[in-house]
Amino acid sequence: MSEGKKIGFWTCTSLVVGNVIGMGIFILPSSLAPYGFNALIGWLVTLVGCLILARVFAHLSKALPGADGPYEYIRCTLGDLPAYMALWAYWVSLWLTNAALATGVVGYITVVMPQLAVVQPVLFALCLLWLFVIINVFGVRSGGAVQIVTSALKLLPMVAIALLGGWVLLTSPASYVVHPPTTPITFSGILAASTIALYAMLGIESASIPAGRVTNPGRTIPRATMAGAILVAVVYIVVSAVPLLLIEQTELANASAPFALLMDRFSAAGSGRWLALFVVVSGLGALNGWTLLMGELTRTMANNGVLPAVFARQNRRGAPAIALIVTGLLASVMTWLSYSQSLVAAFTFLTRVVTAANLPLYLCCSLALAVLWRRGARVGMGRNALLIATGGAIYAVFAFVGSGHEPFLLAMGLIAAGLPLYAIMRLRRKSPHSATAPAKV
Repeated sequence: MSEGKKIGFWTCTSLVVGNVIGMGIFILPSSLAPYGFNALIGWLVTLVGCLILARVFAHLSKALPGADGPYEYIRCTLGDLPAYMALWAYWVSLWLTNAALATGVVGYITVVMPQLAVVQPVLFALCLLWLFVIINVFGVRSGGAVQIVTSALKLLPMVAIALLGGWVLLTSPASYVVHPPTTPITFSGILAASTIALYAMLGIESASIPAGRVTNPGRTIPRATMAGAILVAVVYIVVSAVPLLLIEQTELANASAPFALLMDRFSAAGSGRWLALFVVVSGLGALNGWTLLMGELTRTMANNGVLPAVFARQNRRGAPAIALIVTGLLASVMTWLSYSQSLVAAFTFLTRVVTAANLPLYLCCSLALAVLWRRGARVGMGRNALLIATGGAIYAVFAFVGSGHEPFLLAMGLIAAGLPLYAIMRLRRKSPHSATAPAKV
């Protein structure tokens, strides 16, 4: 691929920021409110764990700059089957996430612009979904340009919340101690809160997924991954603490739009509605970013022979058009199901599995880094690489425990559902090394 069709540091950083800051953070203060100060401690645990995972991906991309993303990181260290199992679960989680984003964005758009409520919600959601499929069919740089713009815009409401919190602290500091959360701090509360918070941090690996499309990946991906992760970590700590301390715990737990409630109460009346507009922008940016990654991951898996080869075909703009269309269709089915009254409960439960479905990727990449360290492939690695790998693996196991047995079992079921396809593709293809290396005896 020509350098003109590749993406650089700012696009990679915007992928991390844009995919991590989706729509979850805008309702997470309400979800975490019942946990009180357990939520803040849980956030710290989650952010430390995710920064460690970001270091894992940074080390891997530096040590294996020629690898085409996490699939090859795992395949060349742990083998074909672990790579397939981890990436299959992650692949399924991508189009489940896009379905949830499309339906969520429609809900917010109709609040900001009530006149659009006349459009059938399911048709509206499908139109948004396919809009971003079409944008990304025009090439990774096209999708990347949209990502930079939406990532910058979605940071504005975060900055507004932070500034509001600082202004209240300066003008009426007593507001922060009027009604502190009363829930006692417990290990189980911290564990539950940190698992909920992890859903809002999914996407820290985003810069490494399209590794084959990145300019100078050995340098660009580590820098973008760490820059994006640190920026998001700072933003999340601030915007989570402010509503928890300024709004009464029960009221916050029942708020459908906690940031809008905060703005309306401590700023000009009606300002919350303008904030909702940026929620829409944030959701659209995340939808674009995850669409880009859906296509790139599908192409990578097809190139490695574990999905049909047709998914690896590129159009004249270098985009995996068939992969984007097929994954768009899968996301469309889930979007349609989300509007079926009889299946809404089932779909809502499936979205809880997205977090658990991401964890095999995080665990396997941490183990891959440990294997590279043991082999002595320490290109760009310091002596702390093993500690980073160990910390990433421990955090992934911790998150598995916190996710609960039902999401965990369903995530394992998703992996098992992909194994027949793996067996079929394995039988249909030759070994990827057969043409270049002698058979082992």
